Amino acid sequence: MIELAAVDESFPYPEQLQEKTGPVVLVNTILAPQGKVEEVLAAWSQDSEYFKRQPGFISAQMHKGIGGSRALMNIAVWESTEQLRTALASPEFRVAAERYPDGTVAHPHLYERLAVEGICVE
Repeated sequence: MIELAAVDESFPYPEQLQEKTGPVVLVNTILAPQGKVEEVLAAWSQDSEYFKRQPGFISAQMHKGIGGSRALMNIAVWESTEQLRTALASPEFRVAAERYPDGTVAHPHLYERLAVEGICVE
């Protein structure tokens, strides 16, 4: 089963999901148990197939730490927090946590694009 951990304790993920904003970028850093990276990726693939069918889903990309790292990072874009929250609340998705091997820890956090003058645009 997957365990959720906060990136920023002052504004944890469940509270972020209550915000009414969008588009949002979900950055979810996942630490797989030793020797279980492939199992975590298989569970994530099933989750992603579900999310791809949901209203408001835009994209997802998984990244893996280099070398023998057990760290994975999913970057997903959603039209709004409301649509992400609805997808997460579905009974179909609720069983997803059970697919992950014990000891899997996820650190989800929501972000908005930010314009920085001379570097990036919103």
